[in-house]
Amino acid sequence: MDRRNNFLPTNKKEMRERGWEQVDFVYISGDAYVDHPSFGMAIITRLLEHAGYKVAVIAQPDWKKDESITVCGEPRLAFLVSAGNMDSMVNHYTSAKKRRHQDAYTPGGGFSRRPDRAVTVYSNLIRKTYKKTPILLGGIEASLRRLAHYDYWSDTVKRSVLLDAGADLLMYGMGEHSVLEIAEALQAGIPVNEITYVRGTVFRCRSLSELSGDYELLPSYPSILQSKEEYARSYYRQYQNTDAITAKRLVEPYKETEYVVQNPPALPLTTEEMDAVYDLPYQRTWHPSCDAEGGVPAIQEVKFSLVSNRGCFGGCSFCALTFHQGRRVQVRSHASILKEAEQMTKDPDFKGYIHDVGGPTADFRHPACRKQIEKGVCSHRQCLFPKPCPNLDSSHRDYISLLKKLRRLPGVKKVFIRSGIRFDYVLAEGDKDFLRELCEYHVSGQLKVAPEHISDSVLSMMGKPSNDVYERFVRSYHEMNRRLGKKQYLVPYLMSSHPGSGLKEAVELAEYVRDLGYMPEQVQDYYPTPGTISTCMYYTGLDPRTMKPVYVPRTAREKKMQRALIQYQNPENYAIVKEALLAAGREDLIGYGEKCLIPPRQGHGGRQTAGTGRTFSVRERQSVPGNKTVKGKDRHAAAAGKPAKKKKTIRNVHKKKKHGQGGRS
Repeated sequence: MDRRNNFLPTNKKEMRERGWEQVDFVYISGDAYVDHPSFGMAIITRLLEHAGYKVAVIAQPDWKKDESITVCGEPRLAFLVSAGNMDSMVNHYTSAKKRRHQDAYTPGGGFSRRPDRAVTVYSNLIRKTYKKTPILLGGIEASLRRLAHYDYWSDTVKRSVLLDAGADLLMYGMGEHSVLEIAEALQAGIPVNEITYVRGTVFRCRSLSELSGDYELLPSYPSILQSKEEYARSYYRQYQNTDAITAKRLVEPYKETEYVVQNPPALPLTTEEMDAVYDLPYQRTWHPSCDAEGGVPAIQEVKFSLVSNRGCFGGCSFCALTFHQGRRVQVRSHASILKEAEQMTKDPDFKGYIHDVGGPTADFRHPACRKQIEKGVCSHRQCLFPKPCPNLDSSHRDYISLLKKLRRLPGVKKVFIRSGIRFDYVLAEGDKDFLRELCEYHVSGQLKVAPEHISDSVLSMMGKPSNDVYERFVRSYHEMNRRLGKKQYLVPYLMSSHPGSGLKEAVELAEYVRDLGYMPEQVQDYYPTPGTISTCMYYTGLDPRTMKPVYVPRTAREKKMQRALIQYQNPENYAIVKEALLAAGREDLIGYGEKCLIPPRQGHGGRQTAGTGRTFSVRERQSVPGNKTVKGKDRHAAAAGKPAKKKKTIRNVHKKKKHGQGGRS
């Protein structure tokens, strides 16, 4: 039997094999076709199929050819358009705006096969051929660009993507409720321009008189172009309006006869609804058309991982999850997760290791407090920042119980947690039950956590706990491992050039790295992406929460200096680190002393070891005390705060979020 028959059709030939002359929906995606529930395309298409609709998929159409959009013909009800699991601009460009050469969502993992601003390009391509067929936008790119937004790559404030794409409706958030309600309306014969009542959607109108019920008028697009203060106020009002229970309808004026209207978010999925979504008949792999190129690399991170939740009340300023999934945590039942895990163990490629059990933040397995369930999340305070709310439910009992059940499954050797834990949430629980379970069963030698910075002033801009909270966690983690007789280490994720971080704070971070005794090989340079508080700070120079000014490192030179300071031991960074230290007035860190970052001058004929003032050959470097490039069994010791025979370099690789575009926890 042809494996293609287990997937949705991708052309007219496959449609005819099913006896279909026309489908109800054609789903167009910037990702390769992967039928796995970690891909939004798979969830939405399988959900519509389950509801009785005929659905076809066009994955990564060639936007330079008009006919690429016609391979499945005109759908009876609508085109569904998504850029894929990532914003196409983030997928294509680094934070330095340099073109990436790999795309994990393209067959073979080579250069991307989607256009820049994919949602807009695909929609305009459809409209060239199909003048009146409804176009519905969805996915992360549309969701985060649903209203006027700062666009880092063009350094401009762009209109709602709904207008630039020329589409009829935009679905924001996760989309399950919205797409089914829209499908029912279209099936009932309601014109798409009259579908203005669906939660989790954005639509256009020509007059405020067309709107029924209450709404809040945001600053107009012309006004936010003229005033960064108006932009900041508008953004923060949107940010406070992401809860399904408390949110209002928002209206953004563009001109006298053009308004963009955002309805309140869709209601969160119940546990039963989430279970039903993950019980759909996914093939859990890429489409056979990808076989010849070796498949789709992105699935490797999720193939043996389990999604247990969505939504995040962590509230990191640089993360778009609040804007996309919201702060209300939704979870699957144990039975649903265990059923998927049992299926996983039967896969011929399964080696006994479940790579992850989590979501945006792995250990969030219930709403932050009981009040959220009935009254919604608080609009003027965070659950964890600057300190945990007194009403916070920090119990990990349910998560511990789930992990224990998974460990007992036949064929499962180890269950890892890779999607990140929130260390201040772990400490908030008080008892050490979860920390003990984590250290004893779910760490693979090293645990990656995200303090991001050590300067409290920068951390406050990031929405992260103060540095002393992280230090308390470090002590607790090492003490627990000591009790268990385990040698396991911490690897901290660090970020440079976030709003609020000047050279002074960057030097403080470099000194912290020095005192830990290791050099991260990769550092996350702050990336202004749509939908985050940090991006609003970057553009306006204001903290939208307080409207107070924020220092923003903007020039490529300063950003390079901040990044290089964290990697001050790299010989290639010598000149720019010296420039940064001089600019910061920290000449005291240039010298041969124990606390110095670099020597007065660069060595020749080999690598100069910081703080020694001499140059060593490769063989010599392997035995010099204080050397930070030795590999081997002691390479994690310095990160653990312990003396090592030979210090080490930790590969601090920042992976893309598996469950949608977001920040680290």
